[in-house]
Amino acid sequence: MRYDQIDNKLFIQNREKLAKRMKPRSVAIVHANDIMPTNADGTMKFVQNANLLYLTGVDQEESIVIIAPDFPDERMREMLFVRETNDEIAVWEGHKLTKDEGTQTSGIKNVKWVDEFEKAFYTILAECDHIYLDSNEHIRNASEVETRNARFIEECKSKYPLYGYERLSPILTDLRCIKSQVEIDIMQHACDLTEKGFRRVLDFVKPGVMEYEVEAEYLHEFVRNRSKGFAYTPIIGGGGNSCVLHYIENNQQLNNGDVLLMDVGAEYGNYNADMTRTIPINGKFTERQRKVYDAVLRVKNAATDLLKPGNRIPEYHAEVGKLMEKELLDLGLIDQTDIKNENPDWPAYKKYFMHGTSHHIGLDVHDIASIYKKFEVGMAFTVEPGIYIPEEKIGIRLEDDVIITEGGHINLMKNIPIEAEEIEELMNS
Repeated sequence: MRYDQIDNKLFIQNREKLAKRMKPRSVAIVHANDIMPTNADGTMKFVQNANLLYLTGVDQEESIVIIAPDFPDERMREMLFVRETNDEIAVWEGHKLTKDEGTQTSGIKNVKWVDEFEKAFYTILAECDHIYLDSNEHIRNASEVETRNARFIEECKSKYPLYGYERLSPILTDLRCIKSQVEIDIMQHACDLTEKGFRRVLDFVKPGVMEYEVEAEYLHEFVRNRSKGFAYTPIIGGGGNSCVLHYIENNQQLNNGDVLLMDVGAEYGNYNADMTRTIPINGKFTERQRKVYDAVLRVKNAATDLLKPGNRIPEYHAEVGKLMEKELLDLGLIDQTDIKNENPDWPAYKKYFMHGTSHHIGLDVHDIASIYKKFEVGMAFTVEPGIYIPEEKIGIRLEDDVIITEGGHINLMKNIPIEAEEIEELMNS
């Protein structure tokens, strides 16, 4: 791994939190993700199962964790299974975790090779009544790919049909949405790397530059600072492309007089940053661009103040919608007739601001949590309103990452330039 090893106290505490939520005489099992194929003998970059990371910190394929808090033998209450390496694997794939390194990473003392899992699991089941299994229950999940956890669910239920089966996801979803200070510090580091990339780009962008060249500048800065790279596929859209919400081709030339919308974030230690900034390609906003920019910034600042304990996403988004409605009226993009005749399920403001304002963030960019759960201290959110005017080739989105606190919030991106005057000054210095 590139990043500094995370203190295993984080993962020890996470397992303790889970154990307190489990039923008596139960066991929980989480598998690593698969290495996914491309074509021929190619594979995609490995991305670890976020729940396994949360419980162990192990960032390696073919890993399994077992948690059985009530098992009579203390040595088997927590067990980690990792892939056994050999000289051939070391030559072709590089270093894999030793048992000692598995302990150092996770804090789990009992580490075994993965081929010992079945025997250990069978032994533990003799003293259990309930089996907690992991599945991807994210509200946006639409993948048709069968995961290692999904295969294990079918295998386990077929082999041991008389146990009480429990869903692990609701517990971990509830736990993961509240960030510990260690997690907040890691996320802050990811945001700091994102700041470095943005400041580098402010010195680089000018008319004639290609969108993919801007992407390369970010990637260079992230990787040289021990990140794996982008937290998600970056959006680098100039001119009309700034109005395409998920524009990822990043293959067009930047033109004088247009804006450049950049939705990018660095990863660090498997935690993610998610930033959006919109800048004038020639270093100076036009009068119209500036009016739209300031409107979005006002909504972002007001929306951030609404991220406080007790609120919920549905009500929060409705409140932000009213803020945006006023700004669009002032910009002349909608009028009172549009509002009077609007569809309640798709208000008039949605023509120019068609997405939500905030989502949870953490180990996943769109981190797990119920949208109906009340906001609590320690939750991490993005704040990302936007106005998109395709006919004017103006797309403005601004996004920060914040942590909810007792007294309000902490903006993890407070040092990343966002005021129009500062951006223009930096681009022209």
